[in-house]
Amino acid sequence: MKVAELRVLEEDELNGRLRTARRELYELRFKHAVGQLENWSQIAKARHDIARIMTVLSERELGIEVVTEAPEVLPAEPQTKKTKKPEFVDEEEESQEPAAEAEAAEPVIEQAPVEEPASGGRARPIASTHGASAGPKRGRKSKEEKA
Repeated sequence: MKVAELRVLEEDELNGRLRTARRELYELRFKHAVGQLENWSQIAKARHDIARIMTVLSERELGIEVVTEAPEVLPAEPQTKKTKKPEFVDEEEESQEPAAEAEAAEPVIEQAPVEEPASGGRARPIASTHGASAGPKRGRKSKEEKA
């Protein structure tokens, strides 16, 4: 049973379906208690059906209208960029500016990779090979260096 199908039905028919769904849930619980129920997931399906029916009924009581189709998205207005370039530019300056703008626009931030601890302790950065030595801080040799 889908919610779209339930929203089309009238209130009397929804109340009738709610009664039958509750009766079905009662019977399924009874069969489960006796040991006759083979597929216990039917209980959850019956509960979900009851919840769907009650949701549609409460939406109608509160006067909530459900939108079934997505509203049309208005196209965004194009943003115009104002450039502060002089009208007359030499060809050499023009070829150098885009490269300088690209470098300034995208700063490069380098982050050290993080080693995941096996024992659940704090994560610590892995020693990088840039600049400082790659060995441990306290002068102990790592397992890789011992072998």
